[in-house]
Amino acid sequence: MEVFLIIAVLLLIILLIIGVPAVFAFLAATIFLVMTLDYDPSFLLPYGYSQLSSTVLLAIPLFIIAGKLMEYGGIGNVIIGWAEILVGKIKGGLGIVTIFACAIFGSISGSAMAALSTIGSIMFKKLDAKGYPRGYAAALVSNASILGLLIPPSGIMILYAWLSNQSVLASFLSTIVPGLILITLLSIINILYMRKRELRPEQEFETDLNRSLKYRAKKFGIKTFVSIPGLVMPVLVLGGIYSGIMTTTEAAAVAAFYAIPVGFWVYKGLKLKDFKTIFINAATTTGIIMVMVFAIMILSRIYVMENIPNLITEALFSITENTFFLIIMLNIFMIIIGMLMDDVSGVLLTTPILLPIITNLGVDPIHFAAILAVNLGMGNITPPTAPLLYFGGQLAKAPINEMIKPTLIIILFAWLPTLLVVTYIPEVALFLPNLLLK
Repeated sequence: MEVFLIIAVLLLIILLIIGVPAVFAFLAATIFLVMTLDYDPSFLLPYGYSQLSSTVLLAIPLFIIAGKLMEYGGIGNVIIGWAEILVGKIKGGLGIVTIFACAIFGSISGSAMAALSTIGSIMFKKLDAKGYPRGYAAALVSNASILGLLIPPSGIMILYAWLSNQSVLASFLSTIVPGLILITLLSIINILYMRKRELRPEQEFETDLNRSLKYRAKKFGIKTFVSIPGLVMPVLVLGGIYSGIMTTTEAAAVAAFYAIPVGFWVYKGLKLKDFKTIFINAATTTGIIMVMVFAIMILSRIYVMENIPNLITEALFSITENTFFLIIMLNIFMIIIGMLMDDVSGVLLTTPILLPIITNLGVDPIHFAAILAVNLGMGNITPPTAPLLYFGGQLAKAPINEMIKPTLIIILFAWLPTLLVVTYIPEVALFLPNLLLK
């Protein structure tokens, strides 16, 4: 029986490595286990379907729609303009602008891929014109885009909260401080990396920065005022949930409706013809996620019935009983999962398996939410697979070999310190949930 479980895991990994879409890889592994372990489909199929009947899951398509509406509405350009005035005077400031813009847009869209495609499409040209090495620019934007997983509202934290039966708001709050740490470290690395490089002036932006302080303050005030409608969305969502006025799903619906007038009449980037693309995209993404959730629910049921979490725990304790090293091994496992698949697939696969193990080690489930998010984010940009890194290279038209060195520097001096702090100092993840919810 254990042999079939190992084969199912290997089947899933091999299918993902050779490029089979994650949804089909999960279904293949599930069907293999159902057939080989002789489970009754009439029991498992209704169970999987019943788990989908959750109002929390409705928040996912609504947040996808809200993010797409803001993306098409032109919020990306507005955020970049605001961030340029804020930090652009520093040498290497355009890189910091990129980091801030990814964080802010990621918080609005809730998606690393959306932040990478939207901010990257605008900033790659600016960074290239300024004189940033193309490989470094692609690596920076790819890494910064993952802030969309950490700065709420985050789609993977909704899934994690649902799978782990935890508070969605607490899960959201757990990743804010890790996100801020990562923003700080990325900004420091960017300044140090660019300090000895000759940068070219960037036309209108440089002219604005050389104006008087009074002029720049006035322009910053104007850009802040223009940015407020877009920046209000995450505040509206978190404030509505935190105050108890709205559930997560209701907040997602409000965000989606709010994004329509903002995109149409405030930023004027949204057109009627865009709605068809937006809703098709949202429906496709939601359908893929729901099929994966269905397969994972069946897989997790089989895991429980086969006592997989306890078997893994016993295997780990046979290696060492030191909690410090046990958590390191689990972190390595999560990073590998992040390297093999996207963030949604990663959280769906790892949560049911690892949550019982991690709680047995005395780790709070909300603390684990932050650990998981940082690990999966780091895995998404860690070679050799690194799905987000390769996508960023394609957008920037940068050779991968030019991206590897800056990426490894960022992993070593930004991601790893953040991961270690989040893992071994629980207060980093629990500070805001404890402060605001208890």
